[in-house]
Amino acid sequence: MAIAAAVPYPGVCAVQQNDMVEQMGISVSAEENREYSFTDKKSGFWYGRTHQDKPVDWHAGWNIAKQRVLSDYTLYLDGKEMLRSKAERVVVNPIGVYRSWGKQSERLHLFDNDPVIAIITSGSRQCALSLTFPSEAKQESVRIYDGKGTPAKLHDGKWIMPEGENMVFLIYGEKATADALAQRYAQRWEQLLAQRKQRINSIVDGTNRLRSNLPELDLSLAWITATMDQLITEQQGKGIYAGLPWFNEYWGRDMFIAMPGFQDTNPNSPTCGRIPNRANPEGILYNTADGTPRYVIEAEELLQYCGDQSFLRDIYPSIVLSTSESLRHHTDDRGYLLHEDADTWMDVKRNGVPGSPRGNRANDIQFLWWKQLTAAAHLATLMGDHAHATEWQQAAEKVAKNFETDFCDKDSILIYDHLNADGSADRQFRPNQLFCFELIADEAFKQKITRRCWEELVYPWGVASLAQTDPQFHPQHENWHYYHKDDAYHNGTIWLWNNGIAMQRMIEYGQKEQAWQLFKNMNRQALKEGAVGSLSENADAHPRTGKHWVDRSGTFLQAWSNSEHLRIWYQHFLGIRPNLMDSVVVVEPRLPQEITHIETTMKIGDGRIVYGYQDGKFDIRLENLPGVKLDLRIDDEATSRAKAASPIFKGLKFCEPKPLKHYPCFDKYYDPPLTY
Repeated sequence: MAIAAAVPYPGVCAVQQNDMVEQMGISVSAEENREYSFTDKKSGFWYGRTHQDKPVDWHAGWNIAKQRVLSDYTLYLDGKEMLRSKAERVVVNPIGVYRSWGKQSERLHLFDNDPVIAIITSGSRQCALSLTFPSEAKQESVRIYDGKGTPAKLHDGKWIMPEGENMVFLIYGEKATADALAQRYAQRWEQLLAQRKQRINSIVDGTNRLRSNLPELDLSLAWITATMDQLITEQQGKGIYAGLPWFNEYWGRDMFIAMPGFQDTNPNSPTCGRIPNRANPEGILYNTADGTPRYVIEAEELLQYCGDQSFLRDIYPSIVLSTSESLRHHTDDRGYLLHEDADTWMDVKRNGVPGSPRGNRANDIQFLWWKQLTAAAHLATLMGDHAHATEWQQAAEKVAKNFETDFCDKDSILIYDHLNADGSADRQFRPNQLFCFELIADEAFKQKITRRCWEELVYPWGVASLAQTDPQFHPQHENWHYYHKDDAYHNGTIWLWNNGIAMQRMIEYGQKEQAWQLFKNMNRQALKEGAVGSLSENADAHPRTGKHWVDRSGTFLQAWSNSEHLRIWYQHFLGIRPNLMDSVVVVEPRLPQEITHIETTMKIGDGRIVYGYQDGKFDIRLENLPGVKLDLRIDDEATSRAKAASPIFKGLKFCEPKPLKHYPCFDKYYDPPLTY
């Protein structure tokens, strides 16, 4: 991988210094052959590999509303197939992929809000341009036009462009709609592409501008921000794709945002009040216990960032419904929220059997339920609904009163992963316990839990879903010779979204340098591994034979992996925590030593925070936020708490993989023999 900043791309004029999108270009070698993806911000996306001549992934190509409409295309110039594997240079930036073969080049672009793909060629001379498509292409849905908006002609299996034409438009839809789009894009494609670029530039270099002494930090966070932007779509109203290429649909727990239009409002339904787990063109599923609490929690946090209480008035009825119905129908006598075995984020089932059953009271669900109750009580107070505010606050206090007694084994340094329906405690060592600290008063115990989690679950490449000492531990996600991948999915496989809470706890206890090492490793993935500019859903817990780093797996552009990475950067390394409802922005920086200079901004409400740091000195101010106070905390009680915790973390290291031959998951198969 090479960073192609400020270098002209194939077929593109010199890069302007203020054009961050072009400066974000990453050169990819044939040996790397990385994935890349673009969405149209509506319901379509293109997914491919930089140097792949023929599609090898079943999800490759163009997908519209969860349906693949085209797996790939083959480009010909003067009748010669332009093999991607032979491209001399390939560059990917947030608006396109660029390939060159000597003096000939190609680029591919998607556009905002329209099902249109442009393929553009250029070179030292004009070449005859033609395309072919795989046999499974749905030609009745994908229509081909030349650069003047005229339907292309098919001859001997090739779509032939007119002499002198260097552009092809692929357009999805009915003929009349596609014809109109073809004419529009023939006349305005450069303007429409420039608008898309400007929109992304405004996000990565306007709202979220970052310049530091570490160029790879700046580039990786710009890319991850752009990746999050492309996952925000309008497939069914505004929402966030859970991840590409597989989960191009809205998941409640992944979105963490309001979905009142999908909320179950049937008073006779057992899921009344719930936000769905999944919403896609085929239907809605409500099998989640955490999507609804996160909806209420994020509604409160959105108000803290934007300060717009008109939003609260709009959604408050759905908050009342979700909180009251859960309290009425789904709690036990200790105040805990009840749920089924696969209703948490560890939700995989194979042949109907949960792969990691966590019913009926998982520890993280109880934290989210307590947080929902406290958030709902706060919002009720703002709405003047004092009856509900009192009821929900009392329910929250009941959960908090019981949790430390029911879930904590202080002698074993363990927060039980869940309580079973019969009241027994599950003792598997999982990362979920890191979410529960606000329900526990014993600081020394929480520090010990943090250290134990780091040493038993946190590898340099991410947080494992189960400790390697557990008999159910599977060291690699996909090892088909020995077990089904779903057996490993939540039983050892790394989940990058859990990196966020692991780093947060370390930073809170003064271990920012250790957290920074994990953060840097994730930046490395975005720039140098897997899908360009993104963090994956999963990774192996243990490297493969002969490797020193693990393979990625799962969805390669995962919303919550990327969003948690950004959350930790803004809220815990930079330490920016707005609360516009109380007219204050708290800034509690915890920058690692490697950062000696930062200039950055972040949008808050109708204004922004301007954040500067140089050699130990901060220059931070609020702009266009009248009446809002800046509360800058450089040396405070958190620093004292971190110093007090430091002896517990002395000598702390990442978890180290044990030899693979020790794991029972390999024992039940003998053919082929284990070679690791």
